[in-house]
Amino acid sequence: MVLDTNIFVSGLLSRKGAPAQTLAAWRERRFLLVVSPALIAEILTVLSDSILKRKYSLVHEDVTELGHLLEVDALVVPGQAEVAGSVPTDPDDEIILACALDGEVDFSVSGDHHLLGLGKFRDIPIFTIRQFLERLEGDIEEQTKYDIES
Repeated sequence: MVLDTNIFVSGLLSRKGAPAQTLAAWRERRFLLVVSPALIAEILTVLSDSILKRKYSLVHEDVTELGHLLEVDALVVPGQAEVAGSVPTDPDDEIILACALDGEVDFSVSGDHHLLGLGKFRDIPIFTIRQFLERLEGDIEEQTKYDIES
């Protein structure tokens, strides 16, 4: 699964809410996260913004640690799939689509209306964070049911 930059930023800036729950689930290895070098760079660039860092008391070490975690605990793919022109109103969003294609993911998660407006991209659904958490919870309930029946 690919997470949009906005999920990372929201999850780090507020320890409560759906984005923070999603990042916690990733750290607990409840799903495989797929990233690309371009996506990692975008996340780190946004989090390194001096105004954002001051407002939310982010320190350089927090941002650096996240970058390291992404490189080590996620599946890094090239993110070079041809997607130019797929999001004409916001071409910067296309790094999410390229990462999803290269990673052959089941779905992507975003809070960005440009991506969510697509609904899916080349048969890869694009979910809201709430839809993802509901799906993740459903998978856990199904696994628990299976474990009990076995």
